[in-house]
Amino acid sequence: MAFAINENEHVGVIGPNGAGKTTLFRIITGEEDLTSGEVVRSRDLRLGYLAQEASWTSDQTLEDYLSDCIKPLWDLRQLGIDLGLSDEVFTKPIRELSGGYRMRCKLLHLIGTEPNLLLLDEPTNYLDLETLLVLEKFLQDFSGSFLLISHDREFLRRTTDHTLEVESGDTTKFPGNIDDYFEEKQTLREQLEKQAYSQDKKKKAIMDFVNRFGAKATKARQAQSKLRSLQKMEKIEIKSLPVSATIPIPVPNRTGKKTLTVKNLDLGYGDVKILKDINLELVRGEHLGVVGFNGAGKTTFLKGLAKAISPISGSIEYGLDVSIGYYAQHVSDELDLSKTVFDELTLAAHKHVTFQEILDLAGALLFSGKDVYKEISVLSGGEKSRVSLAKILLKKVPVLLLDEPTNHLDFQTVEALTQALKTYLGTLVVVSHDRGFIARVANRILEVRNGQVLTYPGTYDEYLWSLENGSLSKLDDIPNSPTSIPISSPPTPSITNTNLKAHRKEIRETVKILKKTAREKESIVNKTQNQIDELSRVLETKLGEEAGKITFELSKLHEVLDNAEAAWLLALEKIEDLESKI
Repeated sequence: MAFAINENEHVGVIGPNGAGKTTLFRIITGEEDLTSGEVVRSRDLRLGYLAQEASWTSDQTLEDYLSDCIKPLWDLRQLGIDLGLSDEVFTKPIRELSGGYRMRCKLLHLIGTEPNLLLLDEPTNYLDLETLLVLEKFLQDFSGSFLLISHDREFLRRTTDHTLEVESGDTTKFPGNIDDYFEEKQTLREQLEKQAYSQDKKKKAIMDFVNRFGAKATKARQAQSKLRSLQKMEKIEIKSLPVSATIPIPVPNRTGKKTLTVKNLDLGYGDVKILKDINLELVRGEHLGVVGFNGAGKTTFLKGLAKAISPISGSIEYGLDVSIGYYAQHVSDELDLSKTVFDELTLAAHKHVTFQEILDLAGALLFSGKDVYKEISVLSGGEKSRVSLAKILLKKVPVLLLDEPTNHLDFQTVEALTQALKTYLGTLVVVSHDRGFIARVANRILEVRNGQVLTYPGTYDEYLWSLENGSLSKLDDIPNSPTSIPISSPPTPSITNTNLKAHRKEIRETVKILKKTAREKESIVNKTQNQIDELSRVLETKLGEEAGKITFELSKLHEVLDNAEAAWLLALEKIEDLESKI
């Protein structure tokens, strides 16, 4: 195993679960030793490691945690605002914060040490969408180098320019982001298959010659020479492709059209209300994606729908023959450590699910062969989460409530789960920070914000655009804005004469921001198109490796052009829509 990380390289680290990605980080930091070889570090290396787990003393506050940073505390407080860390958070014991806020604290501490090489191990787990976008922007602008372990394909696509594959005890570094990696892997495989086919033909020809002439005195020397050349041939190894799993979710039990009805629901803990006045009706086959900041109440909302917590007021009614499958972030804690994977799945499965269906789904979630008979006690945290997910999918329930189901899943398994849930015939309500997953699975978006559950009247991509450009929070202040509509009733704008001028002024300010964005994107479009035209002319005069490099640069520029054009056109559409309301 050998690789180098150069200055200003942004490297995504990928590989199957258990391949050793986290171990590699621990070797780089010196927490684990190599059995052979060495790690050569630059003299001016300042290493920053964002681990999956961190420990704090029981009463340690964020201020205490930041006390060893190079950056002064007042600078870090300002940076903390961008990460959604209020002044109140700085004085609270970190152990009292949610998982998402703890991750932000670790990130702020990392920034404060001013490293020039970052090691980030699954930093997006448990982050809300806005914080994920902040982290994404920070990494895009980071002037040093970083190694980033993530199973979030969209996040890797937007933040990295190289990919380090960790597989079968070896590493391979590829230029380009995750999409370029998969394309290059496919190209290399096709080349190796051609070389292997050619080599097999040559071997067959040599063996035919030896078998035919080996016994003849006049040809014996030539036959031996050909045999030696055969022995010297380098064996071409073609690695097996990752199993393209299909997750076979059993068809859910039949229900009536209405699956769940919520009326005037208040949710919270004790006398503290977290969510107020929720009115919602779900029908069979509807797929809802739930978004919102950490701490806004997304998990509370799912717990309420699952009746895992009692309502403060209001009602939740399930439809005819409806049962619920609820996957919570810490549901794996409920597994029986003395049982095997197969035991747990068999006990949880619906009575009409066959043993073969259980084995098929277990295999799709990476428990194949003997692994299905492992005891729960020896499984990793990620493996336990997959067992818990499989248990819920085997119940044949007509309503699934899933809280961050893609955490601890690798690329292939996330893709398989996405495809399975897209075609799931029941009702689905899912919370996830994985943008590609939500965009493909959900056909309706709910936002949890300021104690309300709101429906977003647009696609998930439009919601993302609003967050990235800051217009969502801006429009949130406009009375009766079309950006967020309480789901308790259809939007009924009612603007009095006294606030009409203020309403129009707010919209004009938003339009002004959008026009500036549109001009910036248009400029990027024109500039990028000019670069593409110039490189295309140069490409006509180049061959071989130089042509390959230019082709790679052109593919990156086309990606920039597509993104800029999409953002430009979306800004123009938003402007037109808002101006019609003035």
